[in-house]
Amino acid sequence: MTSSRVALVTGGASGIGYGISRALALEGVSLALCGRRDESRVQDALEALRALEVEVLYVSADVADAADRAAVLEAVRRRFGRLDVLVNNAGVGPRERNDILDATEESYDWVMGINLKGPYFLTQAVARWMIEQRQDAPDRSQAVVNVGSISATVASTNRGEYCLSKAGMGMATQLWAARLGEVGIPVYEVRPGVTRSDMTSGVTDKYDRLIEDGLLVQSRWGEPEDVGKAVAMLARGDLPYSTGQVVMVDGGLTLARL
Repeated sequence: MTSSRVALVTGGASGIGYGISRALALEGVSLALCGRRDESRVQDALEALRALEVEVLYVSADVADAADRAAVLEAVRRRFGRLDVLVNNAGVGPRERNDILDATEESYDWVMGINLKGPYFLTQAVARWMIEQRQDAPDRSQAVVNVGSISATVASTNRGEYCLSKAGMGMATQLWAARLGEVGIPVYEVRPGVTRSDMTSGVTDKYDRLIEDGLLVQSRWGEPEDVGKAVAMLARGDLPYSTGQVVMVDGGLTLARL
């Protein structure tokens, strides 16, 4: 069993997930990462994380699949023997952005499976294991951090399934915070705004224009490391009396202004 803290970061080898993984690695946290990509496709990211002198495990898995979720946790048990932090980061947008009048059930089910069902049941399984671990170490520092989105409250009618999945993630954060409070496991949510990632690569020009025209209070793109720093703060335990709370990492996009 490793003596260092261990974090499982879903989707942790690319985009925002990589920013989170790197921030945790800089604090000496051992990493278990999973994603739908084959390990060979994320090898550069894994080696960059290992260069920070932390242990890194990668499991190719889809969080929407129950067998894959079980396989990830079994791999973490075998490799590390413990799990201290779960970061539910993996997420997808619709393959095609369609008006909600034209949205398909196939797209809805795919997005909801990865963005909402997967994290919900992964948290359930991890929470059971965390509670089990606390029987031998009641003072162990543990946490669950959900990566949501401003789309939980900001409507985009050309990707309704994504907005609904992130709104659901907001309620999941509250539910798990309420349930796990009695056993001392805090649950938080981080909501990124317009952030550079694979998901936003196709709309770069659009958001460049919007940012230039004053969309944000802080007039720049969000970067994966911005989200990573927020998650690291929560995983570190810097907000011990704030379970269930949402940390906005959106450059002031959702700040009400006249």
